[in-house]
Formats: sequence, C-alpha cells, structure tokens
Amino acid sequence: MCGVHPSPPSPPFNALAARRLREALGMAPAHVAYGLRAQYGLGVPPETVIAWERGVSAPDARELTALAGVLWCSPGELLAAATTLREHRIARAVAPEDLARRVGLDTKAYLRMEESGRWRGNERQTAALAEALSLGPRELITATGRDEELADLLRSAATTRWQAYVKPAAKMLPMNRRHLEGVLQQLYADYQSRMVATNSWGSDVTGGSGGEAGRQYLARVVEHFWELARL
Repeated sequence: MCGVHPSPPSPPFNALAARRLREALGMAPAHVAYGLRAQYGLGVPPETVIAWERGVSAPDARELTALAGVLWCSPGELLAAATTLREHRIARAVAPEDLARRVGLDTKAYLRMEESGRWRGNERQTAALAEALSLGPRELITATGRDEELADLLRSAATTRWQAYVKPAAKMLPMNRRHLEGVLQQLYADYQSRMVATNSWGSDVTGGSGGEAGRQYLARVVEHFWELARL
C-alpha cells in the first residue's frame, strides 16, 4: 500500500543476557512486565517478557530502552554485537536528533543515512560520529556500510600509487594521518614483493599460476590492512 513504510528491524536482542539480568535482580517476568507498564507506560504482558527471553520474539527500540531501565542496565547490555549505525546508537541510548546534532547533520538527513545503511558524511562528520558512538575504525567501517568501498580502495593502493589513496582513506577512517600513510605504504610493499617473487620464480616453478600469490594477497587485503594497522 502507498504511504506505508516498513518498521525498522528490531535490534539484535541478547535473550540470555536479559534472563540472567532479571534473575540476578530476583525478579519474575511479571515484575518486569509491571515495571514496563508502571515506569514506561508499555502494556507488555509477562508472556511477552518470557518470549523475549526465549528468543521467540524481540523488543523493539522503545521496549529495549524501557527494559534496560527496569533491569538497571544499559541498552547495550541487552544487545548482541552491534554492527549497524542504528544498533550502535540504540546500544548507547542516543536519540537520533542528539546524534545528528553532535555530528552536524539535520535529523532527517541523518535518519536517511541510518535507514539506508550508507553513510555520506564528510571527514569531520565521520570523525564526530566515531567519537559520539565510541566506534573504532573497524566498527566504523562496518557500521557505515563501507566494507566493500574500503576493500576496493586498498586493492588500488596496493597495486598502483598508494600515495593517491591516503586522502580518500582518511575520509573513511579516523586514524592518525602519518600512521595511515605508513600502513598503506607497507601494504603496497608487501603486495609488490609477492609479485616480484612470483615473477622471479617463473612459470616453470609456479606451474603457470602467474600472480597467484598477489591475487591471494588482494583477496585478503582488508585483513592485511587491519593487521598492519593493529586496530
């Protein structure tokens, strides 16, 4: 139907953590349901609380925040490992408008990026986003939907002039510029050394595999990058 927008998916709920936290407080599912109703105005029956704890269903974002309040924990303690921007934001109990303000974006513009899974902020906004959500470079790349973009950039840096990719990489990653330059330079050197070794062996030794060592290196170029960056 026109004008109907699908609800965003529920956060990755950690059912076992919810049950353990409830039991540690000496509460029954009925106590949790009462707290959700009395403190947050949510009509969640005990049966729903049990279903959450069994992994049959999961609370939505509002219910998750309320459940964390009832269980005296942070929303992040009730989530499995967050991967998307929305999941990281919910885990840190940050409202969309507050996060948008901190990174210098209009709330609607931020929400469009969050819902699409594609971050389009500039270098300053990306750094602010990482700081606001306490994201390391790896988490940031995944949360902003840039895994493939980073892989393409790193393959190009390893096979051509690595210097040309420092600036675009810096826009994606909140890393010290000098450290980033060193990592890209080493990535290039490691790839080129494999290609030189392959060429020096000759096709008789490699069985006609040509640049197989180089191809294997490029297939895992993102892993090599993180290893060199030690992040």
